[in-house]
Amino acid sequence: MNKLFKYSVLGLTAISLTTSCTKQLDLFPEDSIELTQSFKTMADANSWDLGNYNRFRGIQYGSYAIYADVQSDMVNATLDYGNRNGNPHRWGQSFLSDDQTLRPIWAGYYNVIANANLAIQNLSSVTAPTVADKALINRYLGNAYFTRAFCYSELVKRFAKAYNPTSANSDLGVPLVLTYNVASRPARATMKAVYDQILADINLAKTNLATVNPLIGATQFNRNTPIALEARVRLMMQDWAGAHTAAETILAAGTYPLATTQAIINAMWKTDASNEVIYRPAVSAPNELPATIGGVYLGLIPATGRFAPDFLPSQWVVDSFENADFRKLVYFAQLNLTIQGSAVNSVWCVNKFPGNPALFTTANTNYAHQPRVFTVSELFLISAEAGARSGNPALVTQATTRYNQLRAARGVSAFAGSDLFAAVRNERFREMAFQGERLWDLKRWNMPCVRSSPQNLSIILTNPAASFHQLNIAANNDQFTWGIPSWDIIANPNLVQNPGW
Repeated sequence: MNKLFKYSVLGLTAISLTTSCTKQLDLFPEDSIELTQSFKTMADANSWDLGNYNRFRGIQYGSYAIYADVQSDMVNATLDYGNRNGNPHRWGQSFLSDDQTLRPIWAGYYNVIANANLAIQNLSSVTAPTVADKALINRYLGNAYFTRAFCYSELVKRFAKAYNPTSANSDLGVPLVLTYNVASRPARATMKAVYDQILADINLAKTNLATVNPLIGATQFNRNTPIALEARVRLMMQDWAGAHTAAETILAAGTYPLATTQAIINAMWKTDASNEVIYRPAVSAPNELPATIGGVYLGLIPATGRFAPDFLPSQWVVDSFENADFRKLVYFAQLNLTIQGSAVNSVWCVNKFPGNPALFTTANTNYAHQPRVFTVSELFLISAEAGARSGNPALVTQATTRYNQLRAARGVSAFAGSDLFAAVRNERFREMAFQGERLWDLKRWNMPCVRSSPQNLSIILTNPAASFHQLNIAANNDQFTWGIPSWDIIANPNLVQNPGW
């Protein structure tokens, strides 16, 4: 892991030293950074901040979402999937800690953390001549603290067990690396220590971003961004009152109204309309494109106009959406497929990420979309879940209200049952389907991963059934928590592997 930090830092070296004279280059070693040359001017600070946004975009969508979702209960592998993302989909003995997707995800977050650490350590050395410059430095610091908090929240969600307040002082989290040290071999911190650090960074981000006003569809971090993250984190911590308070801080202001028509919801997902977005990275074609999701679920064949997806949604997933639900015909489409050379028509496919035509670089889709990192709909769900689980009658009442408001905005009826928490769980599944959260929700809810009701047995893999369409994984299965990449275990003797890996 420490070698990864060095590579990331060397990238900064190349950027910062290219403007120096040859004589100056000769003064510094070629294989490490001389930090005094990297954080000197406001231009240096601005370059770092732009790089931070770029790196942050790089850890959204793509394998960061796909890998967990194909491991979950939502999809079935088609006969054409070619074993792409096959190890997590099958679970069991084929899914090992040397899997070549685990390490890039682990490394990706830690590389972003390494660069955030450099900024936190060195932005104070930048010469800021004016009051406005000093304010910008504070904002860049806020961006760095927010970025670090976000990365640790995602790492601990994947590579450590679900947070348990009663055992957090002893449960292992992930290594906390807060300063750059290429020689360090950090051990894993406790879950409590990791979450305490996340909350501390969130608070510093809130302070430093307090004057940055929010906008619908914002592409820069603002005062609401760390609050949205806090709501998400406190929900993971089972801090129901804290999650509710953070979510309601944004909801009560009314800055982000819910979309209430199928046309708007369709535009949100097909052409990246800004509705409901608290933060999303800036993207543009052809050089500032994000990682994508839609290819594994669609697989357009341009020559025929047919499709060859790697994965199909199970029938139960499609049927979870009422016909009146605006989301159903946005998230799914009945398409004509070619599977193993044979035509199979009118099959439900995941169509949530078909590609925004404004981002195409050829005549056909590249599946690119502007990643929706924080949305107001998630905060409605956080407020509803936290309230439903709080045991506080006033919060339960408000949870029902928030749940019903989201349901009404999606064109469906209000709550009419006795188990509000179960209803909110189901609504969270519907609203956030295929955004990389389903597996982690099952994990924190201590629920099994059970696949059922595939659409068409003749076009999906069924042998062995227990690895595919009849997969049934107990809630306490070790593989709900990913294994720390084997390369890092070998390189760092202080790391302890997760059970079962």
